[in-house]
Amino acid sequence: MNNCVSSLRLHAVRRKLAAPVLLLCLGFAATQAKAQSIGYEGPTGIFVTPLALVATSPAKGVGLPSVGYHFLAGGPVIGDYSTISTTVGFAKRFEVGYTHELHSAPGGSLTGLGPTFTPLWDSGLDIVHFKANITPGFLSKAGTFSVGGVYRFNDQIGVNINNLTAKLIASAKITPINAEQKTADGDVYLVGTKIITQVSKQVPIIVSVGLRGTNASLWGLGGNSPGFEGKAFGSAALVIPGPAKSTIILASEVSEQPQHIFSATAAATFGSARAATLFDLPTSESYAVRLVPFAKIKLDIDAAVLHSGGYIDNSLLNKLAGGRVDLDMRSSLAFAVSYGF
Repeated sequence: MNNCVSSLRLHAVRRKLAAPVLLLCLGFAATQAKAQSIGYEGPTGIFVTPLALVATSPAKGVGLPSVGYHFLAGGPVIGDYSTISTTVGFAKRFEVGYTHELHSAPGGSLTGLGPTFTPLWDSGLDIVHFKANITPGFLSKAGTFSVGGVYRFNDQIGVNINNLTAKLIASAKITPINAEQKTADGDVYLVGTKIITQVSKQVPIIVSVGLRGTNASLWGLGGNSPGFEGKAFGSAALVIPGPAKSTIILASEVSEQPQHIFSATAAATFGSARAATLFDLPTSESYAVRLVPFAKIKLDIDAAVLHSGGYIDNSLLNKLAGGRVDLDMRSSLAFAVSYGF
């Protein structure tokens, strides 16, 4: 069970979200399924929450690559997103990969918010990742444990938030102070994955729990968070035998998000003690189904629904917009396909 797939993802918005909500993916692999699935940002695993499993490879060499494509129909405010990824394993313990993320439809273009919000998500970004299986022998029966990292760069969302923040502050007749958004951010994480067969050998249960340190808001789609923060994540899935030796996987994942972004100084939030509270992000959730149609071909097809609050709720923005801004992200569909050579 060294395989996995992409996973849907909900980018949440509780009360105060302003960033994009990413896309789908579900990922898991049954031993029988032999799927080689990669998530939205490239690591083997669920959408943006990785599993401890790594891409298949020989003990003393480099494995064949896996490729993946993910699409999120983000709606008229956020726009649509796509990612194209490749990941390769080596020495049975490591994997590395590269992903390019594309913004394929202009956010805000179909709403009255277009002139203000379209510039936020008008570019893509690049992502590299690395994962290493560090499971000690005495813990092998407890599960698989890995450490990893994700680095995002060439991300113009930071520059765009800087510009939008300055514009909003100037419109409110507050002395403009530049935001502290950057064009790069990253995660480091520790994750453990357990395959449970005690309940049913025919329907294994996969459970994964992890902790990540991040300075990214919504995996970079919301820019930088105020600082490097520790956040928990987890996932669970049922691996169900399907007709004609296919496999059906039902999965869900949750992931805590940094609650704020680097948007401006306290002056921009009317003297708030928090210097970067333009948006407030909730824990994210996703619900997905994955089909592995063939037992001996490493092909995975995923579909999912994102559930999100859907409002930007910030005192400065509310004043300028005349109320809360609806991001229209309550039930967004996402799709993905992964193939292992």
